[in-house]
Amino acid sequence: MTRTVNIIGAGPGGLACAMLLARAGLRVRVLERLAFPGGRTSTIATPEGYKFDLGPTFFLYPRVLEEIFAACGLDLRQEVEMVRLDPQYRLVFGAGGELLATPDIGRMEAEVSRLSPADRGSFTRFMDSTREKFARFAPFLEQPFQSWRDLANPDLLKLMPLLKPWRSLDAELGTFFSDERIRLAFTFQSKYLGMSPFRCPSLFSILSFLEYEHGVFHPVGGCGAVSTAMARIAADMGVEIHYGEPVEELEFAGRRITAARTARATYAADATVVNADFARSMTRLVPDRLRRRWNDRRIASRRFSCSTFMLYLGLDGRHDHVPHHTIYLSEDYRDNLADIEHRHVLSRDPSMYVQNACVTDPTLAPRGGSTLYLLIPVTHRHPNVDWRREAPRFRELALDQLRRIGIDDVRSRIRYEHMITPDDWQDGYEIYRGATFNLSHDLGQMLHMRPHNRFEDVERMYLVGGGTHPGSG
Repeated sequence: MTRTVNIIGAGPGGLACAMLLARAGLRVRVLERLAFPGGRTSTIATPEGYKFDLGPTFFLYPRVLEEIFAACGLDLRQEVEMVRLDPQYRLVFGAGGELLATPDIGRMEAEVSRLSPADRGSFTRFMDSTREKFARFAPFLEQPFQSWRDLANPDLLKLMPLLKPWRSLDAELGTFFSDERIRLAFTFQSKYLGMSPFRCPSLFSILSFLEYEHGVFHPVGGCGAVSTAMARIAADMGVEIHYGEPVEELEFAGRRITAARTARATYAADATVVNADFARSMTRLVPDRLRRRWNDRRIASRRFSCSTFMLYLGLDGRHDHVPHHTIYLSEDYRDNLADIEHRHVLSRDPSMYVQNACVTDPTLAPRGGSTLYLLIPVTHRHPNVDWRREAPRFRELALDQLRRIGIDDVRSRIRYEHMITPDDWQDGYEIYRGATFNLSHDLGQMLHMRPHNRFEDVERMYLVGGGTHPGSG
């Protein structure tokens, strides 16, 4: 008899599982709370004709996604049009200066030298060194780490002097670049993990390396288009996808999961894959008594990433002088991070990411219009910040910050606007504490110390997503 698998959540991890399990001949059922696929990697589509990515706005290292499609007999590039960006993004430093990040090695060396003559030649040294690190570490990245014994692998131990996991990302980049702004250009990527470069382990220097070595890609239609394609392919392969059907309860026989119940039906299964936010789904759906390792108290004691304040603006007019991606880095970046991670307050000069996607992809707005996606890293939900009171003021600050990247007077041209605060991430999108990057990725919460993909507390339950092993991204 064909085995049945329930998958809770139609995010990228859940959809990838659905495709691969269906290919392997299993009966697969996806239960999705929302009315569309993708989870945080979905599309906001408005009646006015504007489209925004809800969360992630670009792809790095598409080889992994290509392999998933290839395992199902498909070519990613035939299913989703992917555009490699050049420039990849523009960095605007509150401390002064700009840097246009390009995958062209010669041009990038010139950019670094222009901003910091003392760092001439350092970009090539960084790329050469990190290329070796990645080549030697990549085989281990694609293996599961189930316990400390996996870390005791003699071949991995030999790499420790190269990986230097005890060193911070900022300290590692300090061995290549003397100018703090240049170091920021190659360490701000720790925000993809919701972390500070002053705490993030140095081995994550591979993130900026991957950008320059393998590219930053925009899927035409946005990242949500990839989720839509994966859902379509899964359905074509026979996967049942139930949209608008949140799981209300899980059923167990002893420590073994047996079924998922929604308002419409109870679905029995031989195994269950959870692609929902780990901390939120465990504390809501799995009884505390069944979770020996990851009980409520332990989850509450873990360190969680930052959250984000979001504005999605549909505008009259375009900003063709502004690149696809722009990052403004606060004049006092360390203090900005301390506000987020330690003081849990809102900064007066916050760093900000802005996507001006229509400069690359005009399909995302009506003729003559454009979209702006604003993301400001902020503390996860904390008593220090009352978003009901602070959100209007912080919106005004976010719009004012646009002037720092060369965009003036958007208020009069806004035709559509949507805001998401950490409260919304928790209450509307079921994210624990609104921590959009899940469990933090510091040394004490990496590798085998994250929740395992074969969940250790419940039999026949499997976990995917950024809150699990190996982590975000």
